[in-house]
Amino acid sequence: MGKTFIIAEAGINHNGSIKSASKLIAAAKKCGADAIKFQTFVTEENITSYAPKAEYQLKNSSEHETQFEMVKKLEFNENDHNFLIKECIKNNIEFMSSPFDIKSIKLLKKLLVKRFKIPSGEIINLPYLRCMGRMNKPIILSTGMSTLIEIKNAIKVLEESGTNRDKITILHCNTEYPTPLKDVNLKAMLTIKNKLNIHIGYSDHTLSMETPIAAVAMGAKIIEKHFTLNRNLPGPDQKTSFEPKEFKLMVESIRKTENILGSEKKMITKSELKN
Repeated sequence: MGKTFIIAEAGINHNGSIKSASKLIAAAKKCGADAIKFQTFVTEENITSYAPKAEYQLKNSSEHETQFEMVKKLEFNENDHNFLIKECIKNNIEFMSSPFDIKSIKLLKKLLVKRFKIPSGEIINLPYLRCMGRMNKPIILSTGMSTLIEIKNAIKVLEESGTNRDKITILHCNTEYPTPLKDVNLKAMLTIKNKLNIHIGYSDHTLSMETPIAAVAMGAKIIEKHFTLNRNLPGPDQKTSFEPKEFKLMVESIRKTENILGSEKKMITKSELKN
């Protein structure tokens, strides 16, 4: 079994501070993550001035600011992205970001990002998918709130736009923050793999250490987990993120799991020959 690609989902946990984002990069590397992922967006392209906050956002952010005001504070410009990419190079960890609009896709393409992550909310955004597919880059697609038919259609659009199927990995995902364990439904990840004949992974929003480990045992090739320096910091995603100590333990446990899984060959092992 190959090595699982582990993504530290920093997202917007930097709270708009480039200094905090830089600290997240260094911490993710120390924890053993293969990549750290942020979010790229132009607020005006995504959110209206009257858009309400999600329930989990209301719980974890100020009730006096609008969704637009909250998100605008978290937006990074091109210079910020260049700085973060250089920080990732310095720390020997891959820079990733989820673009939320076509302008952001084009920015990340300009910055020569190696692979692209499509967030769950864009799985039925056809102009977005076509723009993404034309690049023929490795694509990771989250599938929270999606049906199998919607996933199948998104893959079809990406392929028809120019992306080879073997470059696409589908992440099983539940977008409730935090996800109740009874709603994880990890077996659905195998349904995606078997029905659609595609690479699979898992994006985790639970507070459980066991869930991403179980996903690896079931064949996930990519694990994405929210990452923060401190869960007590302000921000809508902090409370459902792993702090460095927890994230490091998760990475170590996944690497142990990979070792335990071994190969599919049934054989007498070296350690038991003496018996």
